[in-house]
Amino acid sequence: MAILSVRSPLLAVLVCLAALAPAQAAPGDVMLPVPAVTLYPGDVIGDAHLVDRAFRMAARVAIDNRLAVVGKVARRTLLPGQPIPLNAVDDPKVVRRGVPTQVIFRESDLVITGIVEPMASASVNEMVKARNPDTGLMVVGVVQADGTIRVGSE
Repeated sequence: MAILSVRSPLLAVLVCLAALAPAQAAPGDVMLPVPAVTLYPGDVIGDAHLVDRAFRMAARVAIDNRLAVVGKVARRTLLPGQPIPLNAVDDPKVVRRGVPTQVIFRESDLVITGIVEPMASASVNEMVKARNPDTGLMVVGVVQADGTIRVGSE
């Protein structure tokens, strides 16, 4: 069971009631996941933050699947009960611009590690350019799930 963190006890009660109420859709209506509470930029969206709501027209610019939203980060303020635009969520950034990050080069049994400063924030499996602060050399690598940057042929 997920725990929902809200700023007001009254809002928590309303969110629980909305989650328990069965969502009824008339023929031709489309069910869309919408925020149950206000989500601010940088908030990670969890399943408990969403409820389903029926809309008359198919909103082609709104996200229509919960799985496409859960685990993402809000890029802008998302209001309760409103459809979530496609461009309003983003993958969480694992590597931050200017924050020292470990870079790893692997080839066969050879492993070389170092510290670089990414030139941009990036998510897992995104390519990012980074600068070695000691030499000024630029490298391009792929962000890994553990927060490192992989460079090289593998």
